[in-house]
Amino acid sequence: MQTRKVDAATVRTLLTAAVAAPSIHNTQPWRFGLDPDTGVIRVRLDRTRPLPKADPRLRAQHLSVGAAVLNLRVAAEHLGWDPLVQLCPVPQDPDLVATVRLLRPAADARLPLRELYEEVERRHTSRMPFTGRPVPDPITYEMTAAARAEGAQLDVPDIIGTRRLLRLTQAAEARTSADPARADEERSWVRVPGTDAPYGIPVNALGARDASGRMPVRDFTGGLSVPRLAALRFERHAQVALLWTPYDWREDWLRAGQALERVLLTATRHGVRTSVLHQAMEWPDLRTATAGAKRRCRPQALIRFGYGTDGGRTPRAEPEPGPGPGPGVGGRGGGS
Repeated sequence: MQTRKVDAATVRTLLTAAVAAPSIHNTQPWRFGLDPDTGVIRVRLDRTRPLPKADPRLRAQHLSVGAAVLNLRVAAEHLGWDPLVQLCPVPQDPDLVATVRLLRPAADARLPLRELYEEVERRHTSRMPFTGRPVPDPITYEMTAAARAEGAQLDVPDIIGTRRLLRLTQAAEARTSADPARADEERSWVRVPGTDAPYGIPVNALGARDASGRMPVRDFTGGLSVPRLAALRFERHAQVALLWTPYDWREDWLRAGQALERVLLTATRHGVRTSVLHQAMEWPDLRTATAGAKRRCRPQALIRFGYGTDGGRTPRAEPEPGPGPGPGVGGRGGGS
């Protein structure tokens, strides 16, 4: 299979899709570089917006970049390429997390991701109440199949299992609120009206708090005097899904990020709203506890899903594609 030449319009389409990926606290920890002669996109981890308290191992940042890689693949297939991804290709360069080679597809090639292209722009995190109407089994089966296609697993627990996972998330939220350093770190990523920064989460995208206290919605404000929506009653019976991998290395985090985004896009295609409850993943003991009795289960994300509104949208910076394969170039932007 030959590599195809790419033009500026194609590069912009690819990067616009990539930076629409969700990222932890909307930190957008990615950079991209294109070698126009080889058609290879180099995806790098951007360490300039770290979360030393919530993400000291950079696991969540790798998940975020993995989601961007999935969106790159979706856009590439939409444009008629067969993207070949290599994760962590250079051990001596840990910030180079992936390369994506744009190849001409074989005559009989299947390009299943192209069907998700319209969902890249439509997908947005919803931190609002859902209706409580259950998502039908065929859709949840399709979501679990999407995770498996990327080398991860997605478990949808019963009511008892769901309550256990929500209790662990609530415990993590309480711990974070009681930890001044962690609370300060969260508050630093809240963007008040009038702030032009494309990173962080605008106040209008934070959503509402649960008036009943059952749903552990993350409180980014931590006592900040900022306008918030009035508390609302969330769905009584939430639906959640635990995304996990058998191992816990950098490559696994990147695969989990691709699986996460493929699951979210699949849900969006069926009109299902989603949000990621990540709090328990930020405390090692609580993260381990979310695995329950499953062996060789390394939890990566807890997804809440259902029917409802999408809530406020996070900003997206304009992608800035850079010529050449060097380490300082690329597009930035993103959403949650």
